[in-house]
Amino acid sequence: MKEKIVMVSKGYDRVDGRKAYHSDIKRLTLGMSMMEENKKMQVAAQIWKQAKDGELILAQEIPIHQIFDLIIILSRTLLYFKEAYRLPLLYDPEKPTVERIGIQGDVLPVEVCIDNQNINEDIKVFTQSLNDLGELIGERQRVLNHILEELECY
Repeated sequence: MKEKIVMVSKGYDRVDGRKAYHSDIKRLTLGMSMMEENKKMQVAAQIWKQAKDGELILAQEIPIHQIFDLIIILSRTLLYFKEAYRLPLLYDPEKPTVERIGIQGDVLPVEVCIDNQNINEDIKVFTQSLNDLGELIGERQRVLNHILEELECY
């Protein structure tokens, strides 16, 4: 596979959240899509892991728009859980939709997964986990916010 990398972040294993300094993800890259299923997307983000022989291998490739979509869903979810404590179950079973975000002429729905048979327990664990990750998430939110503010200037 010919690498078509344009931007690289080496040493990701040193900042990979709770796995920092113990992560097998060694670098993140941006470049032209390399995996056949992403060829139509042109630009993608790649996650590289270190194999047992020390060689870096492409572990995952995500089209850029999907990264933004995940950030949108995550951001909306974080906002939702700032107020969810007001609801007895942390959600309203009758109205599981948090928001319908207009994108690309359609909507990206963000909703509590009421199809999950264990949602009442899982949502409590999820909320606690978000709280436990507060320092890691908060720092990244501040960095992202600063960069997005800079982008607004252009």
